[in-house]
Amino acid sequence: MQIEFQYYEDCPSHDDALDRLKRVLAEEGVDAAIAVVKVETDEQAQALKFIGSPTILVDGEDIDPPGPDAHYALTCRAYRLESGRVSPLPSPGMIRRALQRARVREQQQTR
Repeated sequence: MQIEFQYYEDCPSHDDALDRLKRVLAEEGVDAAIAVVKVETDEQAQALKFIGSPTILVDGEDIDPPGPDAHYALTCRAYRLESGRVSPLPSPGMIRRALQRARVREQQQTR
């Protein structure tokens, strides 16, 4: 499983998000390296299709896929949590569900 953590330095939530990601990976028993990518320019944001910090990709899929009108830029990201509240951090459940989807895809590919 490939995990990529993209962040923009000016957004203060990235350290907490990375810690949360590591905690959920451990809880789920996922032994995967995390590729940490610091997004520093608008050009890099465009190339990565970076919609804001923090962004977590599991096997190339965003844990909270953006809509078709997504804007790529050096910005902070907001997540809509299960409760409907908006947060600068993805919930542990969002991360967990993305990991579970990736496991299902892996199992389907090995059949």
